[in-house]
Amino acid sequence: MGFTREQLEQYRGKTVDDLVAPGCRLLFVGINPGLWTAATNTHFCHPSNRFYPALRMAGLIDWTVDPDTGITDDQRLDFLARGMGITNLVPRATARASELAPQELRDGAERLERVVAELRPAVVAVAGVTAYRVAFSRPQARLGQQPETIDGAEVWVVPNPSGLNAHETITSLAAWYRQAAEAAGLI
Repeated sequence: MGFTREQLEQYRGKTVDDLVAPGCRLLFVGINPGLWTAATNTHFCHPSNRFYPALRMAGLIDWTVDPDTGITDDQRLDFLARGMGITNLVPRATARASELAPQELRDGAERLERVVAELRPAVVAVAGVTAYRVAFSRPQARLGQQPETIDGAEVWVVPNPSGLNAHETITSLAAWYRQAAEAAGLI
């Protein structure tokens, strides 16, 4: 099926519902939704995105997301029941994260702090070191566990699963996501 560029452009600026619930132990944080993600209302849903294949390889889910239709209601419930959640630093959809202004990312850090204060996850895993550096004013941050916390939650910076992040593989992403899940007590 897929979408045409014209169809996707209709989703520019739209938001995607957070996938969160009480009992969240591991909160994944994207930079912002892409247009495909907004069209399917499913985080990390672009066909070239490796998020769900990496979660599957890491043993965190046992199902596959159809990028044309997005996550099913049963998959959403299963994801939440496993103690995971997903939000974004910036809620508005763009074609590329590079369209975001640095101030939007900094405002996103404040938004994330409010979400974490409400959900109280054990681990917050931000997917994208460059965005993390800007959002949290940590220019030297590297992948892995960070020295600071957000409202008592460990902060991990994990690689962005976008297909544009070509130096990461499903295998390397799975290893990072599994580490964050272990820190959250999910494994």
